[in-house]
Amino acid sequence: MTRIIGHEEPISAFRAAMHSGRLHHAWLLTGPAGVGKAMTALQLARRLLAEGMGLSPDTPGIDVPFCHPAAKLLDAWSHPDFALLDRLPKDDKLVANKPRQDWPADEERARSIRVDQVRALNPLFATAPSMSPRRIVVIDEAETLEVSAANALLKRLEEPPAGTVFLLVAHSAGRLLPTIRSRCRVLRFDALSDRDVATILRSQIPDADPEEIASLVTVGEGSPGRALRFAGLDIASIDAALTKLVREGDAQNANRLALAQQLSGKGAQACYEAFLQRAPAFLAEQVRQRSGDALGLALSHWEQARKLAAQAVSTSLDPQNVVFTLAGHVAALAPGRASAKA
Repeated sequence: MTRIIGHEEPISAFRAAMHSGRLHHAWLLTGPAGVGKAMTALQLARRLLAEGMGLSPDTPGIDVPFCHPAAKLLDAWSHPDFALLDRLPKDDKLVANKPRQDWPADEERARSIRVDQVRALNPLFATAPSMSPRRIVVIDEAETLEVSAANALLKRLEEPPAGTVFLLVAHSAGRLLPTIRSRCRVLRFDALSDRDVATILRSQIPDADPEEIASLVTVGEGSPGRALRFAGLDIASIDAALTKLVREGDAQNANRLALAQQLSGKGAQACYEAFLQRAPAFLAEQVRQRSGDALGLALSHWEQARKLAAQAVSTSLDPQNVVFTLAGHVAALAPGRASAKA
């Protein structure tokens, strides 16, 4: 069975509503990206449908045994009372007439959820639920609904089909239509503790050594999803290089130049993009450790680094120059280098 780690408060709130006899028809799961909102929504759907098919409400948490009929149907993406809306692969031909489990995992996704995807739910609502008193619709990244799709969904939320529960997942709830938000009960998800992130990482990448896990926990900042994007990219060595710069500076530019050459070489694109995310985050950590004039200096270098990293890929800036400059912002915070220029 899928095990959700952390998020006890929102899960407890939903369980209480489930068993109160007055379960609201629309819920908004919101919080930072990569903390497990979508996974939780899918597990809540699994639990709702399983209880509708005889699972005891006394089963702990929101667990559902793998052998339960509802779990088997959902694992095969064939439960008649369930639907998932999310951004489809950009190339529709890759998923045409294919079951979801055969979709390519790493294919680039469309920018939005289209109105035809929402309208495709109409047959689901045209009849009563088949195997449970409820039908469940999960909408992942609901903030990416195009305007016409959001309006089509709003009509369903205003007049919900009997027995239907909508679970909307959003990283940026403010981007949803206010009229959609107002019809949802909110479940807020916070960043996970370092301990919980480490537990998840060890289960997902069991071959990772303790040093890599520790580095990934740091860069994840409470988000296992974010941490996993850095897996296998030797974040520990990047952190070691940044730590050396902030402690010792780089008066002769040798360390910055070596790092820039390493991260701009052939085949280093993934590590380069990881560095673009890690360097500003590293500087943000330095900001939190400083006060007075040192705080002001750190804030200045963090802001410059954040802006540079944000535009580096989209504007095709030279990777070697970008790494050298970002590393300079870090080196400028070294003791005795308060007046150094990046």
